[in-house]
Amino acid sequence: MEDQMERRNSTYSLSSRGGSELESRYMMESGFYVTSFVATIFIAALITLGLLFITLLVTLTVMLRSCQNQTSGVVQLQKTTDLYAYCRLFALHAELNRLEPNEFPTICRGYATQYITEGQYLRDLKLTVLMAKRYFSSLAPKDSLDIVLMDIDDIFQSNIPHNTSLLEFRFDLYDSSNWVEEVKHSIGILILELYTKLRASGWSLVYITRKPETQRNETKESLISAGYGSWSSLIMRSDEEMKMESWEYFSRRRTELCNQGFRIKGVISSKMEALTGSCLGIRNFKLPDPIYKLDVKSL
Repeated sequence: MEDQMERRNSTYSLSSRGGSELESRYMMESGFYVTSFVATIFIAALITLGLLFITLLVTLTVMLRSCQNQTSGVVQLQKTTDLYAYCRLFALHAELNRLEPNEFPTICRGYATQYITEGQYLRDLKLTVLMAKRYFSSLAPKDSLDIVLMDIDDIFQSNIPHNTSLLEFRFDLYDSSNWVEEVKHSIGILILELYTKLRASGWSLVYITRKPETQRNETKESLISAGYGSWSSLIMRSDEEMKMESWEYFSRRRTELCNQGFRIKGVISSKMEALTGSCLGIRNFKLPDPIYKLDVKSL
């Protein structure tokens, strides 16, 4: 009996220990234990990921706004370019048809103003004069019958009129006499340089003006005092020609020169009316005219 009792107690004791080991093993397999160091690293990683996400979100937002601004700028530039193209095309139309400055669209009137005030007019004039000097310097006139026809009204007016039409055209800075004189002085120097170069290259110069024949003596004195004292011929309007359109007058006088045996190698003027019609030169040069020329910087 005692042996049986001991076996039972022994079996019970073993079974009790076995259950405790299984229970302990179960707790280890079903639970997860971490140290405080590992927990800190884990939390720090979560915070870092959160900051990276926020940074990415902010970056995308900034990029989106930048793209929107660039798109808006492109649209605005397109509008500006379209307006400039329209005004430039209208300027060409106005010059070809000899329209008055006050016939320009209101939105285009500021272009010509800044074309002068920002210096683009003088830069264009310098370039045109340079092209003319290089061209005529590269040629050698055969004799005095090879001529260059110069519109001398450009010399006196210096391409900056002061009439009522231009006041309506809002050339506001013309109120500053110092500014006007400075620009006129620069223009006078450039045209005088062209004249000097033509004379030095041996070209015979024929001057033509819209002024009436009755002002011949006064015109001669003005030319001499301005430094243009050497010319082959000075053409002025007769009473009959005063009734003609300017383009018709220029064309008629050029035809007369050709009929007299002269060879017109070039015509120099700022006005389109002097560069239309018959008997034009082989290479003609149109000086810029501030009434009709426009500049993109004025937008």
